[in-house]
Amino acid sequence: MTHADDMPEEMARIAEDAKDWRRQIHQQPELLYELHKTAAFVEEKLKGFGVDEIATGIAKTGIVALIKGARGDGPVIGLRADMDALPMDEKTNLPYASKVPGMMHACGHDGHTATLLAAAQYLCETRDFAGTVALIFQPAEEGGAGARTMIEEGLLERFGIGAVYAMHNKPGLPVGQFATRPGPLMAGGDRFVVTVTGRGGHASAPTMSIDPVVAAAHLIASAQTLVSRFSDPFDQVVVSITYLEAGSGRALNVIPDTATFGGTIRTMNSATRAEIEAHLRRILKSGAEQFGCEAELDWRPGYPVTANDAARTSVALGAAAAVVGQENVDDNCTRVMGSEDFAYMLEQRPGAILWYGNGDSAELHNAAYNFNDEAILPGMRFWVELVSRELAA
Repeated sequence: MTHADDMPEEMARIAEDAKDWRRQIHQQPELLYELHKTAAFVEEKLKGFGVDEIATGIAKTGIVALIKGARGDGPVIGLRADMDALPMDEKTNLPYASKVPGMMHACGHDGHTATLLAAAQYLCETRDFAGTVALIFQPAEEGGAGARTMIEEGLLERFGIGAVYAMHNKPGLPVGQFATRPGPLMAGGDRFVVTVTGRGGHASAPTMSIDPVVAAAHLIASAQTLVSRFSDPFDQVVVSITYLEAGSGRALNVIPDTATFGGTIRTMNSATRAEIEAHLRRILKSGAEQFGCEAELDWRPGYPVTANDAARTSVALGAAAAVVGQENVDDNCTRVMGSEDFAYMLEQRPGAILWYGNGDSAELHNAAYNFNDEAILPGMRFWVELVSRELAA
C-alpha cells in the first residue's frame, strides 16, 4: 500500500474520480491510430482541468497538453501515457466490460491514461513547480509505433521536451510498488518471414523434385544457433519460430514448390540486434543452398531496445521511494523480453520507464486481464512527485 503521510485529500478525491474515467475508456476500446472517442474524452478532461495549451491530431489522434508551473521558467519534461487497446474479445464479465466486439483494453492503457489524467488535474490545480509539464497521450503503441510517428511529426522539438518518462502496469507486482533499472529494461523485437523455394513434384519421386519442406525444417533448427552459437551467453537473445506453412492437407502426396516460416527475434543490445540479422541471413543462404533451394528473408524491424537513462532513472526511483517507501521500490528488476515503443522516445531524449504494480491480476494481453483501479493513486502520486523533483524551483 502507498504511504498516506502528507498526502492531500484532493489527491485521493481525484483518484476516485479517475477510476470512473478509466472504466468509461475501458468500455469503448479503440485500436492503433483510430482513437477518436478516447482522444475526445481526454481532450475534454484536459480542457476542463485548465491546461495552458493543448495540441491534438499529432499522429492522427495523439494529444499533447502543456501545464506551466507557478514558480517561473524552467525545463520541459514529457510524461507519456499510451491510449490504444488490442484486437481481442474481453472475457472478464465485468459490468464495465468492453462494448465493442473484438476489442479490449487487455494491456492497461486505459489505466495509464486515467493515471496521467489524474496527475494532470492535480498539477493544474497546484502548479507547484518551475518549468513546463508536457502531457503526451499517445496512440498506436500496440504494434503501430505511435511514439515514432509522434516524434516524426515534431513532438520533441515543437514542445521543447528535454526529458521523457513513462509508466506501465505490471501484473504480479503488488499495488503500491514500483520497479525499474538503469540501462536496457525491455528488448528490441523484430519479426521475419522466410520463403524457401524449391521445385514441387510427386511425393513418390523426391529425387525428381527439390523439397523445400525438408530445407525449411533444417533452417528452422539452424536458426536456434543464433542463440546457442552466435550470441554471448550473458547477452539475452530469444528466437521464436511461430509460423510454418507448406503444401496443402488436401494433397498429402504432393511435394510443394515453397515452404514459409516466420517468427520473432528479441535482443537486449542494439549492437547484437544488427549482428543477429546478419547471422540469420548467412544461415539461410548457406543452409538453403545445401538442399538446392533458395531462401528469401523478409526482415521486419520492430521496436528498438528500451534503455533507461541512468541519471533519469535515479530521479524516478527517488520519486517512487518518496511516495511508497524505499522498501516498495525495486531498483534492479529483471529485464523483460517484451517490447515497448516508448523506446523511440528514449532514443531521442534521456528518460526512464517504470513498472507500477497491478496486483494479482491476469497477465497482460490476456482476455481475463483488467487494470487495477487501486493502482491509479500511487501512479498519480508518483507523477506529481517526479514533477516536483525534475522541475524544482
